[in-house]
Amino acid sequence: MSDTPLNAALRHFEAVEANLIKAEKLLAEIEAVIPRGISFSDNPDYETNCRNFDALLTMLPKIDGWKPEIVLMDLDEIAQNRLDAHELGEIECIVSVERQIGEPSRNLREYRYRFNQKRRELIRDTLNELIDAVDANLRSLAKLLTDEAPSHEEIPDPEFDALKGNVAQVATLLGSSVTKPARWKDLHRHMHFGTLGDLHDIIEHDWPSVKVGLRKSMYGESEPVPVDVEDLGDLVSAKPRGPVATKLKWENLTDEEFERLIFALISSESGYENPEWLMKTNAPDRGRDLSVHRLHSDALGGTLRQRVIIQCKHWQSKSVGPADIATLKEQMKLWEPPRVDVHVIATSGRFTSDAVSVVEKHNQSDSALRVEMWAESHLERLLASRPGIIAEFGLR
Repeated sequence: MSDTPLNAALRHFEAVEANLIKAEKLLAEIEAVIPRGISFSDNPDYETNCRNFDALLTMLPKIDGWKPEIVLMDLDEIAQNRLDAHELGEIECIVSVERQIGEPSRNLREYRYRFNQKRRELIRDTLNELIDAVDANLRSLAKLLTDEAPSHEEIPDPEFDALKGNVAQVATLLGSSVTKPARWKDLHRHMHFGTLGDLHDIIEHDWPSVKVGLRKSMYGESEPVPVDVEDLGDLVSAKPRGPVATKLKWENLTDEEFERLIFALISSESGYENPEWLMKTNAPDRGRDLSVHRLHSDALGGTLRQRVIIQCKHWQSKSVGPADIATLKEQMKLWEPPRVDVHVIATSGRFTSDAVSVVEKHNQSDSALRVEMWAESHLERLLASRPGIIAEFGLR
């Protein structure tokens, strides 16, 4: 395989992380030999470790223009500072000296935090593409799980090798900067044995859990949304008045961002599970469909799972018409089997009255497939109670 810009970038990150790990370990050794009290002493190993740490620090590049400025004090300097603080007898001075001694560790932890964030940013797009690819591998392999196939039989399909290759790439991307998700070891164990029984566990248990963990690690709930105000009290004190805008700025979104918004919407709901991107369709706009399972729980009848395919159309200049409905339904057949129970057409625009009539007539027929229309007004009602998503996508 020829080298790629991503491979080259990963090599740089790996080299930096190797130095960072050494620096972290060496700093821990340096701090371990610092006396707890006032002790003037000479320690050649401490001095050597300090020199080695300075050399490692030099090899850590800046991150967005920042890198820590760490100065390690010698043992006599630490002892003298402590002595001076105790002679003054002021607790603030004593605390200040101890904070100065611990400052190198705090600075290096800050570098580690920024390094991990930047590495996640580096791999995010490729990781999402690999998640899509694994989803496609498993949809193809799921056809092997028939009632007649013995669970102990080995998987006789080259698609399984493609699956293992994609998962191996995921592992390389994660490195040590991203915590491995739940059932990661189970996934690898089942791929190692490679029977149809293992494939069943991968599809039903391992991969759904791993996928959720991967997406959370890439789009952490703790990541901030930009805010352009310093004090909310100032906003309230100004007593702002005026009509409240209910129409969202859909024009701010690209086609891909609209798809991401719908994915964020279904991923945040407790009644939906295992959301996934589907690979590119043959649609003229090259859009991607979404797949998710909708749960209906009943105290007497149990839980019903419906497979839902969502087709996203970020159409601002035209409405969805009857011909579009027919085309979209044909494209949806690409994702069967398994059977699709609900077909959702989500648009940032509107549906023509003829399209609404076609869908209503279809839903009143004997077809087991239900078609739902999520128009602009419907999405705005859904998002009104989810201001976090509105803010994240800049729709207000």
